[in-house]
Amino acid sequence: MNAQRLDVQRLELLRELAERHSVTAVARATHRTPSAVSQQLKVLEREAGLPLTERSGRGLVLTDAGRALATSAADIAVALERATAVWDEFRNHATGDVSVVTFPTAGQMLLPGALQELAEVEGLIVHCTDMDPELADFPALTADFDIVLAHTMRGQPAWGGRGLRVVPLMSEPLDVGMPADHRLAGRASVGATDVVGETWIGVPIGFPFERILHEIEQQTGERADVTQRIADLRMIEAFITAGLGIALMPRYTSGGGQSEELVLKPLRGVDAERQIVALMRPDRAERLAVRTVVDVLRAQAARVQAQHTASVSGL
Repeated sequence: MNAQRLDVQRLELLRELAERHSVTAVARATHRTPSAVSQQLKVLEREAGLPLTERSGRGLVLTDAGRALATSAADIAVALERATAVWDEFRNHATGDVSVVTFPTAGQMLLPGALQELAEVEGLIVHCTDMDPELADFPALTADFDIVLAHTMRGQPAWGGRGLRVVPLMSEPLDVGMPADHRLAGRASVGATDVVGETWIGVPIGFPFERILHEIEQQTGERADVTQRIADLRMIEAFITAGLGIALMPRYTSGGGQSEELVLKPLRGVDAERQIVALMRPDRAERLAVRTVVDVLRAQAARVQAQHTASVSGL
């Protein structure tokens, strides 16, 4: 392989193919035609002197050499962004566009305050969008967004082996939401045996919160009575206040602290907590603008937790 002839932009196309798994997807992401992408990959293959792709059905997959070179392309991209970031730091120049995708409750909790603060950074523009948290493959979204706000249940494998930068933002407990006049509303907390026989408003099958209900079932030996399965948090709150059941709800983003009709009770003896993180491609994580946004998100997450602690303690 003649390394001096390898073109960085062609290497990036190979990296995109490794992550997106089809020439069509690479073409769409890089605003090229599929034939143009294929031609550039053939040129790169000639430069490398080794087969980098091979046919698999109607598509292309990377050979061992192709995968190794794609990994090198990622390393090169990181090095280039790191060098640019050093220069930006000298100029105090955290400018440019940063794209953020979030699941709805994290966006509600973190983004308004973060965007207010980031509005003071001249030349930094943040574009936000939301996506269904359970239907999205969070790591895959890093191909199209600079920052992906993601969550996973504590103790569950999440992002390992993807080569992504993972920045923890906060841990959020999941409490039991119930009507203010519920028989358990006067308790400081509830355990698995306390909720035996209750009607549950559950989440769609396969959603992460479902694991907690399964753990309650295992502890009690009783099957949870799930009469409705709802994904939207606001709809769940409406069902609770209508007296249709109890539900698992994220502590910081539910209406339990704001509605006289709804209360939240910590669930003791059950691991009921989710981890909220920022996921990024390692090269994008080097950008000063991206790091600036992540730092503000971390600070906002700390404020949310502190405000909740203060309100609970009555300070």
